[in-house]
Amino acid sequence: MTRPSPYDRVALVRFAHQSIRKGSKSFSAASRLFDRETRERVWLLYAWCRACDDIADDQDHGRGRERGVDAEQRNGQAGLDPESRLATIRTLTELAIAGEQTGSRAFDALGQLLCEVPIPQGMLEDVIAGFALDAREWRPRSESDMLRYCYHVAGAVGVLMAAVMGVSCDESDPEAADTLDRACDLGLAFQLSNIVRDVWEDDANGRCYLPVEWLVEADIPPGEHTKPHYRARLVTIVARACALARGYEESSRAGAMRLPFRQRWAILAAANIYGGIGREVERLGAHAWDHRVSTSKLRKAEYLAAAWHEARGGVAPVLERPGLGRRDLMELARAD
Repeated sequence: MTRPSPYDRVALVRFAHQSIRKGSKSFSAASRLFDRETRERVWLLYAWCRACDDIADDQDHGRGRERGVDAEQRNGQAGLDPESRLATIRTLTELAIAGEQTGSRAFDALGQLLCEVPIPQGMLEDVIAGFALDAREWRPRSESDMLRYCYHVAGAVGVLMAAVMGVSCDESDPEAADTLDRACDLGLAFQLSNIVRDVWEDDANGRCYLPVEWLVEADIPPGEHTKPHYRARLVTIVARACALARGYEESSRAGAMRLPFRQRWAILAAANIYGGIGREVERLGAHAWDHRVSTSKLRKAEYLAAAWHEARGGVAPVLERPGLGRRDLMELARAD
């Protein structure tokens, strides 16, 4: 059941639109393909996800803070330890879930979204769990650990996106549950592409999301994977992650084809754009980190056109995913 809204929806949608335009040019481009109602709800969801990420890392839309950033954007987090930042995320999210004013437009955006879409609270908690992993400086030891992290920070967001687009959250409905699985697969593919693109940036921040076991198998001492003499071995590891990403991306297309045309087009466009990042990293090999891989406006237009043709086609085959799926990863998370 949805509930009456105590928020200024017009102002929150305007704020959320500005947030997605600043934080993700690729996702912003794909979101324009949705119908208006879905598009605005996607923006509201993005604003909350972006704010949580920024609070966790003390950033502004994924980048370092600039002087003069207003108090709301900083959310009072300057100088706080990671656990305190996580506590702020939890507190503001709980206020939004309760339908109360939070003092933050990004969290009010979530409150507004929950007035319109019946999203199970557990889905939101799965996303916050990803920030909890970062707060305790958790690092993946195995491939399943890496995929579990990808689930929390992106796969669970894909599931939320599916709910926003009207997919039923009734797990007893086999088709609905499988569509949620496929939405998760796309999020996993996105995050794997992010991991391989951001190897150097993450290392500079003291992080590594490639599994320790993969590094050991390649005879790379953990923590030294960005050293020049390990570059060739690192390329092999990255190719392994890219292969996983491609498999999850292809698996997700079957779920996308069950959506209405404009939603299908938008999701396939996002898959093309983000998948293109991983494919470019793999193509560049040892030069993948000479500069940050990005997608040009012309290339985005080509991906949008390709997605339009695919969206008009027939039903995509239901492919097996290359690794663990949503329900497997949920069980791993609950067991921790």
